[in-house]
Amino acid sequence: MNDLSDIGLIGLAVMGENLVLNMESKGFRVTVYNRTVQKVDDFLSGRAKGKNITGAHSIEELVRSIARPRKIMIMVKAGNAVDEMINRLIPLLEPGDIIIDGGNTHFPDTNRRTAYVESKGLLYIGTGVSGGEEGALLGPSIMPGGSKAAWPEVKPVFQAIAAKVEDGTPCCDWVGENGAGHFIKMVHNGIEYGDMQLICEAYQIMRDMLHMSADEMHLVFKEWNDGELNSYLIEITRDILAYKDNDGEPLVDKILDTAGQKGTGKWTGVAALDLGIPLTLIGEAVFARCLSAIKNERVNAAQVLKGPEIKSGVDKNMFINDLREALYASKIVSYAQGYALMKAAAEEYHWDLNYGGIALMWRGGCIIRSVFLGKIKEAFDNNPSITNLLLDPFFKNKVEKAQKGWRNVVSTAALNGVPVPALSSALGYFDGYRCERLPANLLQAQRDYFGAHTYERNDRPRGEFFHTNWTGRGGTTSSSTYNV
Repeated sequence: MNDLSDIGLIGLAVMGENLVLNMESKGFRVTVYNRTVQKVDDFLSGRAKGKNITGAHSIEELVRSIARPRKIMIMVKAGNAVDEMINRLIPLLEPGDIIIDGGNTHFPDTNRRTAYVESKGLLYIGTGVSGGEEGALLGPSIMPGGSKAAWPEVKPVFQAIAAKVEDGTPCCDWVGENGAGHFIKMVHNGIEYGDMQLICEAYQIMRDMLHMSADEMHLVFKEWNDGELNSYLIEITRDILAYKDNDGEPLVDKILDTAGQKGTGKWTGVAALDLGIPLTLIGEAVFARCLSAIKNERVNAAQVLKGPEIKSGVDKNMFINDLREALYASKIVSYAQGYALMKAAAEEYHWDLNYGGIALMWRGGCIIRSVFLGKIKEAFDNNPSITNLLLDPFFKNKVEKAQKGWRNVVSTAALNGVPVPALSSALGYFDGYRCERLPANLLQAQRDYFGAHTYERNDRPRGEFFHTNWTGRGGTTSSSTYNV
């Protein structure tokens, strides 16, 4: 009888513990290690008791217990802790062994680590894992990238523990080399930021402008979840709004309005700036969390800065329908921007991304799972080279149909002083994207006026650059043309 484990896992925090239990439930023998070894003993005598799980009290013991090629998954805090663990493992491993980072790692770190680990004769996987505690236990969405030679070895484990869609297809497939898996997980989290902010703006409109109770809003989100907005985040919002504190009052009303963040939304925004992609909605979602964090400033400002008195005077039922359309249309924009970012990254980093496959991986297990994603897969199945999801016939028709309600919501919120940064930025992007002539001609003239940055002319071929001596005091020398 072979007592060696199929895989090892380091890091018994919430995600680590639940992934181990998931693996064991699918027939895999797992060895676990944690820096605080007491956690190993507590896990074995608690949730792992009686299961096919082995504990190790040292890295050396962990490595000896795993069948070759060894597969060791690291579930520790992103950053230096991952590098330290990799360096501890490398001297103990043999050619062909696989180190897997399953944390929320910034993709440039995975690019670097893949090259480093491969230089030592080993293989490396950086994989996004989405679904939170419940997903890790029952089936997450898994987005692996790194050393492609490692994929056949980890595929049976990953696809066994991943969530499954209706036809049994696992929400896990190979994404691409180097940091591609962690990049896709980063974009997933950015879209998650956007979805959550859009839902929160709908909630604030219903609460502050329509003066609806938590119970009334619960019923609206319940109805929305039965339709085209069906998703995990709408579902949990429905449940949150119905949840009562010990005194029978809605718990959500007692939670302080300051939001935290762990950085993945910011990383998504920075990547978009680096690649020149207008990721406006996700950017606004990140800044909305930053604005929420300055609670004391906002409390003071509320006593000084006055806006309009809220007098919406709208038909509540009709406006709720408009709000549903605004939310749906903005969600389309969020995904369109996210996919545009992925396409730009694929070109920059030479990744061969399967965009329809990514939508399929997100259909189950992960935080942004929704019926909506099936339509994204269909869009790329119908046209793999589509430049923007807004140009797909299904999404084009949906957004155009939602326009009237969308504009009504944004304008009414503005007139009433209710902040809707994500809903309005989504509409601004839509209008900008469909605008054949933007005012950037004036902007470029300004740049040429003060910095001799040159401009192109619409009556000359693209690629020819001109400079004007606007004041009569300048010379003919112009700046070189480049874009950051």
